[in-house]
Amino acid sequence: MTAVLDHSCASFASVSGADLSVPLVDGSSCTYVNFDYAASAPALAAVTERIAELLPFYSSVHRGAGYTSRVCTAAYEKARVTVSDFVGAQSDSVVIFTRNTTDSLNLLAGCVPGDTVVLDIEHHANLLPWNDRRVVVAAESIAETLVRLEVELSTKPAALLAITGASNVTGEVLPIAELAALAHRYGARILVDGAQLVPHRRIDIGDLGVDYLAFSGHKLYAPHGAGVLVGRRDWLDAAEPYLAGGGAVRSVGLDRTEWAPVPARHEAGTPNVLGVVALAAACEALAQHEAGGSADHERVLSDRLRDGLSSIGGVQLLTVWNDAPESVGIVTFSVDGYGPGEVAAYLSAEHGIGVRDGKFCAHPLLARLGHPDGAVRASLGLGSSGADVDRLIDAVGELVAQGPSWTYEEENGWWNPVPDPRPFPALADGAAGVGTPCTGQTASIAS
Repeated sequence: MTAVLDHSCASFASVSGADLSVPLVDGSSCTYVNFDYAASAPALAAVTERIAELLPFYSSVHRGAGYTSRVCTAAYEKARVTVSDFVGAQSDSVVIFTRNTTDSLNLLAGCVPGDTVVLDIEHHANLLPWNDRRVVVAAESIAETLVRLEVELSTKPAALLAITGASNVTGEVLPIAELAALAHRYGARILVDGAQLVPHRRIDIGDLGVDYLAFSGHKLYAPHGAGVLVGRRDWLDAAEPYLAGGGAVRSVGLDRTEWAPVPARHEAGTPNVLGVVALAAACEALAQHEAGGSADHERVLSDRLRDGLSSIGGVQLLTVWNDAPESVGIVTFSVDGYGPGEVAAYLSAEHGIGVRDGKFCAHPLLARLGHPDGAVRASLGLGSSGADVDRLIDAVGELVAQGPSWTYEEENGWWNPVPDPRPFPALADGAAGVGTPCTGQTASIAS
């Protein structure tokens, strides 16, 4: 596929829900615009096709002698090879399948033989799990931030430097190779939280010198509940199993247990074969899309969105550093006079646009950036188009110029239109009821 680098270009790839029509509060409807890829990305067509192909064979993995079980076991282990190749894993690395990035980081946290150094910008998933963590406050520049990290690592030994690849708040990308070299210089290993980087940029952990990488299928256009931890075997083999149960053992007696080596050691229970196969299919598709120019396509749309929002009076874009080399397709902003939840509710109810509002599971960073009550995040992906970007810019501009045309109220951290006449579809109506707020928000202001 060849990308068309034009502001009016169509989406780069086919994703589920691309033609979804959603109701508005005025009784009309419109095509939904998804700017919440950073939370959960829609499935790529290649992913849904692969799942449809596998479903007739759905059976147990690593358990049965039946033909379908053998097929699913082979598909599961083939996916492990696909993921390993996709991230450039080295021969001494292992791929462990988990539920998501948070699961992967918590797994590794139980294996680290010493202190972990982190930045204050991290998503809670890469801030909270580490038992012996030392937090370094990021500076106004990446260059000075690296200096602060070097001081911390050189002053007191650490086992691990755990760092995000791209900020889930601002999309700013860190210099991973430099960080890896810095960690190794002082005897530490490096873990990269790739939840926001891997869906947007290929990462070769062998070339970059990364020891561990974690990422999620649900952000990688494979929303079927699988995640990945890939990295060096020794810590993972030495640690207690993440979950004790079937599949993690070689043999069990009433008075002793012999645990299996990795990856089985940390994959107890029935594996999520559908999620894992979906994730592998997404890796294959993303490799092809990147070769076709998907990163350039995203840069064009991201620049247009940042320029358009910046041109609106009263709109402020959030950034961490003044020298970030690049950013992925995440743009976070505030609008003077409006809370982030109110902005998100307005965009959904009056324009059919879904964004994320809140603190994005990065409370310390939002507070330091001067937005303790949160902000609004618009994140792009392979299904985004120039028309989508223009709709968001125009909608924010209309809010600033004219204000909302509906009334919005906050209750328990959620902003909703009052009244909200929009119905849920039948698949959700039984649980929520017609007229229950349907704002497109993914979390309350505390998230």
